[in-house]
Amino acid sequence: MTDYFQLNVPRDKLQSISTLGLAHLGDGVFELMVRSWLCLQGKATSRGLHRAAVRYVAAPAQARAVEKLLPVLTEEEEAVYRRGRNTSPHSIPQNASRADYQAATGLEALFGWLWLQGRSQRLNQLFAQIMEEMPCL
Repeated sequence: MTDYFQLNVPRDKLQSISTLGLAHLGDGVFELMVRSWLCLQGKATSRGLHRAAVRYVAAPAQARAVEKLLPVLTEEEEAVYRRGRNTSPHSIPQNASRADYQAATGLEALFGWLWLQGRSQRLNQLFAQIMEEMPCL
């Protein structure tokens, strides 16, 4: 049975996954981390949790988050981020610019890529970097 919380996808399989596939997975990983962080910050009601989570996972917020991460990414991580960022989006949400949406897609691709490798420690390091000095909305 596959343990989906402790993955270690082989390199060749990882490289065969589309950038949009990585971003789709990374979106869920990032949102789960945000929701966990919010619960630990004392956001108790589901309505409050949802509203706060949306603010953190929206493309403009993720684009700002990327700015905090770029200086600490390895060359390989930066290449994955760029690959995600350079993917042509099919549509862009109304509340985001094209640049913000592409940066967010890059961040999500990176988080999906790390998740598939089972690199939870690195995910936690990057997430902590993003959330450092972040107000709990």
